[in-house]
Amino acid sequence: MKEGAGFIVHRPFPVPGLSYLDPILLVDEMGPVRYGPGEAVGAPDHPHRGFETVTYIIDGAMQHEDSRGHRGVIRSGDVQWMTAGAGVIHSEMPTAEMLRDGGLMHGFQIWVNLPRERKMMQPRYQEYESAALPAVSGDGRWVRVLAGEFEGRRSPIETVVPTTMLHLRLDAGIRSAFRVAEGSNVVVHAVDGSASVDGAHVNRYEVALIENTQGTIEIEAGDSGFDALLIAGKPLGEPVSRYGPFVMNTHEEIAEAIADLQAGRF
Repeated sequence: MKEGAGFIVHRPFPVPGLSYLDPILLVDEMGPVRYGPGEAVGAPDHPHRGFETVTYIIDGAMQHEDSRGHRGVIRSGDVQWMTAGAGVIHSEMPTAEMLRDGGLMHGFQIWVNLPRERKMMQPRYQEYESAALPAVSGDGRWVRVLAGEFEGRRSPIETVVPTTMLHLRLDAGIRSAFRVAEGSNVVVHAVDGSASVDGAHVNRYEVALIENTQGTIEIEAGDSGFDALLIAGKPLGEPVSRYGPFVMNTHEEIAEAIADLQAGRF
């Protein structure tokens, strides 16, 4: 499907029959797509309220700017964790270099819900370059810790909801266990290759969904290895009312968000 100004995304959810996996509201894999000069596109100004957006770039670069004066560039291996909270308007666009020269663009955007008492919190950004994100490698494994912890290495990202987010690569036939908080809901999104994830087989662009995990996810890579994003979050168990870029608890709060946007209060 296409989003924003026309960039290609692969979206396991929300889709008919699966609106979200509490607290994970959306998973979009952007690309991979190779743009020619002048072809790159992004997402012009759009609002958010009531949740967090996570942007992780695997290849390429994206520049962003928002209604609170924040701006920056995230490149390959970088992560941006934006807490929309009470509301922001922002854009995510290709950099001048990407527009001029073209190139490979590949990344993820994930939406993580906020609990009722934090939905109207002050918006904030957390941005970290790849060098600041811990990685574990060896024995046929490579794991970058985007959020949470893996084998004693902790991400600098502060999460409102207990969340683990890992970019992992396993060589062919490698089997590895990944610890997450007990009771978490887990998404394992196959970026490349194939694997058995807690006994479920997944190929590229497919996802394994594990609810109320006991705390350990077992992954065994297939014959071509496995490249994936693992996302785990503790469920909130609260009502979800969503309309486009707004995620609240009630329809009345959605109406209020629309009114606030129209009145220029974002």
